[in-house]
Amino acid sequence: MDVSNLLNQLLGAAGGQQTNGMGAGQEAGAPGGGGVSGFLSGRGGAALAGGAMGLLLGSKKGRKMGGKALKYGGVAALGMMAYKAYGNWQANGSQGAAQSPAHTPARTPAQTPALPQTVDRVTGPALEQHSTAVLKAIIAAAKSDGHVDDRERQLIEEGLRGMTSDPQLIQWVDRELQKPLDPVEVAAAASNVEIASEMYLASVLVIDDQSFMERSYLDALGRELQLPPELLAELNTQAAAAQANA
Repeated sequence: MDVSNLLNQLLGAAGGQQTNGMGAGQEAGAPGGGGVSGFLSGRGGAALAGGAMGLLLGSKKGRKMGGKALKYGGVAALGMMAYKAYGNWQANGSQGAAQSPAHTPARTPAQTPALPQTVDRVTGPALEQHSTAVLKAIIAAAKSDGHVDDRERQLIEEGLRGMTSDPQLIQWVDRELQKPLDPVEVAAAASNVEIASEMYLASVLVIDDQSFMERSYLDALGRELQLPPELLAELNTQAAAAQANA
């Protein structure tokens, strides 16, 4: 399954350009595509083939999501935001004993922290692993208000058929949509702290924090991802900055 390509289309990567492997100091894309932010604020719906993302987000499509960071950059922009949050967390000396044991062992003071391998910095199978986990998180967060019914699932499937000819991928998305909402099951897709960070960040950008149901789901997901409080704070800061620029 080519999940990274589908996710880039859903996020409206400008001109369908390849965005993986982009360094943290590079600009995400160039003016052109509307992207998620443009679509959700009523400016760029044509960027989302069939409106699948709009249907997935339902009542949220009138709300700005992700700001300029996601407007042109697709998957890479999300990775860059996670990279910055992770880097700030490392710089503050939080990686040692505060690191979540579920993802990466604590390092000794003599070790230099490795550069975070976020989705913008990986290729091949690793890129697919990150992208699959992020798409799973987006679908779950979109379901957290309980709005996706059978008719909407059918329309989402029709929209996805305009983006991919891979029946396995379409069936996978449909299975994710039909699953009961379970933050434990969603969090199990995070095999390392970078993926966990990306999943949480994507979820923050999708949920409506004024909704009790959605906020409760996000809080539960954060607990199940076992991300340290300092890193969660950095991820929330990055999301808030992106939304402020929308």
